[in-house]
Amino acid sequence: MKKIVLKVDGMTCSACSAGLEKYLNKQIGVKEANVNLVLSIATIEYEKITKKDLENYIKKAGFKSLGEFKGINEIDTKENDKHKLIYVSVLMLLIMYISMGPMLKLPNLPFINHNYPLLLASIMFLVTLFFLWYGYDILKSGLKNLFHKMPNMDTLVMFSVVFSFLYSFYGYIMIIFEAEEYLKNLYFEATCMIIYFIKLGRVIEDASKEKTKDAIKKLVQITPQYAILKKDGEEKKITIDEVKKDDLLICRSGDRIAVDGVVLNGKTYVDESFITGESVPVLKEEKSRLLAGSINYDGYIEYKAIKIGKESTISELVKLVVEATNTKSKVQKLADRISGYFVPVILFISLLTFLVNILCGLSVTKSFLHMITVLVVACPCALGLAVPLVVVVSNGLCAQKGLFLRSGAVLEKAKNIDTIIFDKTGTLTFGKLNLFKLFNYSKYDDANLLNIVSNIESKSSHPISTAFKVNKQLDVSNFKTLNGLGIYGEVNNQEYYLGNQELLANLKIKNVNNADYDYLVKNGCSIIYIIENHKVIGLIGVRDIIRTDIKNIIDKFNKNNIDVIMLTGDNTTTAQIIARELGITNVIANVLPKAKAEYIKKLTSEDKKVIMVGDGINDAPALVNATIGISVNDGTDVAMDSADVILMNNDISNILDLISISKQAYQVIKQNLFWAFFYNICMLPIAMGLFSNFGINMTPMFGSVAMIFSSLTVVLNSLRFERGKK
Repeated sequence: MKKIVLKVDGMTCSACSAGLEKYLNKQIGVKEANVNLVLSIATIEYEKITKKDLENYIKKAGFKSLGEFKGINEIDTKENDKHKLIYVSVLMLLIMYISMGPMLKLPNLPFINHNYPLLLASIMFLVTLFFLWYGYDILKSGLKNLFHKMPNMDTLVMFSVVFSFLYSFYGYIMIIFEAEEYLKNLYFEATCMIIYFIKLGRVIEDASKEKTKDAIKKLVQITPQYAILKKDGEEKKITIDEVKKDDLLICRSGDRIAVDGVVLNGKTYVDESFITGESVPVLKEEKSRLLAGSINYDGYIEYKAIKIGKESTISELVKLVVEATNTKSKVQKLADRISGYFVPVILFISLLTFLVNILCGLSVTKSFLHMITVLVVACPCALGLAVPLVVVVSNGLCAQKGLFLRSGAVLEKAKNIDTIIFDKTGTLTFGKLNLFKLFNYSKYDDANLLNIVSNIESKSSHPISTAFKVNKQLDVSNFKTLNGLGIYGEVNNQEYYLGNQELLANLKIKNVNNADYDYLVKNGCSIIYIIENHKVIGLIGVRDIIRTDIKNIIDKFNKNNIDVIMLTGDNTTTAQIIARELGITNVIANVLPKAKAEYIKKLTSEDKKVIMVGDGINDAPALVNATIGISVNDGTDVAMDSADVILMNNDISNILDLISISKQAYQVIKQNLFWAFFYNICMLPIAMGLFSNFGINMTPMFGSVAMIFSSLTVVLNSLRFERGKK
């Protein structure tokens, strides 16, 4: 069994990807094919055939293979069609006005009215040609799927558009030959409306695809492009692609680790927060493992390359995020099943209408008109708007609460949430080190002692230095960084050391303040000894601080019967301390990104409906694997782009608002879908001509008007939801 990932050109919508996937899975030699619309790739497992055979299959399906997908850097991005849609909307309003104005007794436009039939028909014809070009991708998709015996919604749209256009074009030709009575047989506006409303729905739904691509690209950018190779005592700058397993590499202070590796020589502190979520830098010494992309703060190290290329931790994160984009929601799967039955049924009904009307003695023209009307009234414009419009309205409501939703799938899922999982650092806490406690044994008051420490720390690049703020500027001389131990500086002719326990041992100074030290340890602090002239004059504990009012918010989740779990890469001691303060009883610590994602997959496989709240790159796989992924607004770009929801104001309590809005939005979606189908059920018999003997008839024009009212019903119902929430 072989597996290949091919880059595919020509997919513009979910109908394209679904059609290609179905087609590939039917072909000889293909065991399984998964098509990813977001990344424009097809992952295929196959046997007894060649890559060329697969590319021919893709070509026969109406698409083009661009060869094997090499990596994330090949992902293309495209501009959203929303700006184009604004201009198209102006044309849509124009053609609706000039075609339906007389029926609604609106004022005539100069020269563009029914008193100038040829000019009016010509303008409508030209505008319709533009709409046909605008909707070319829909027509192409519908035709391709028809040829492959897999008709979908695009196929129905294609038939509606083509038949209404051809019928109207015939009328236009007759008008050119001065048969002005054919003006009433023009239904160009129906052609334009169908394309417009389908496009509107797609523009609303597709906006999140580019965000997903950006998230994946930013993951790759974490690792540096170059590494420093040490060979035969010489240093050489090489590209990341030139690094081989077991190469000896070096990393200086301020640089990023190039590949996953193990330290051979040296000692330093590195920032691994993008992977582990732990805000405190981690000491790396001989035999310590290194992660590509982590930042070397204050030391020189030599390390051996262990994992390179696709084996690296970052590549594994990318793989997890990409795999998650292949997963279809229940709504998508349901839509695929509905279209599988709905489209053939409507096509059969339209053909049956044509034949029955002819057998009943109607002319070919009138029978054809009934067939077109069936296709027009059955065209799924309202269906295409039912969910996206509620997404837009809900986005507005959620924005008022500081919530940004990326897709309608959030609304489907949030109503059933029963478990919420929090990353610790940057989510429950601010993710920044702050002063927790000062034990002062000196002759200085607290303010002056802290000011001395802050002035010395201001010279350091170590992340602990960010916990201190200088109040009064002092002269610091002879500043030194003591790798893995701390820092040294002289203030007012006094020698000061600031550092850890190893620094005490190095200076042969005994700590006599064990009780204070133990207190800081129990509270999860990083501890700094203040040493003046070889004497300990103070102890400082710094730690990440909890976000405001988080404890009350956790209590609200518990009262709403939502299980709360802390899932963090931080150490167990620190995690338990924070959890105890917040009243969280379920804590899982020391977990890397892959383990986070696997834990969430386990919960969802047990039918748990899980929200994951995070802020870091390390949270990206977990966010995309949760039922709903939520990122705080001051999180990394990757976490935000991987999330379904962003907390714009970082207020965790707004997640409860999301669940409330979701429950009501889902009711509106169900109502919209009901009205869309109810409209079809009511209009189809009239469009078929079943009530002609009672004087009740419908032309494609009235069918398009009915289609508009169906769409308006969906719009107004969605807006009613908005007013109700306000």
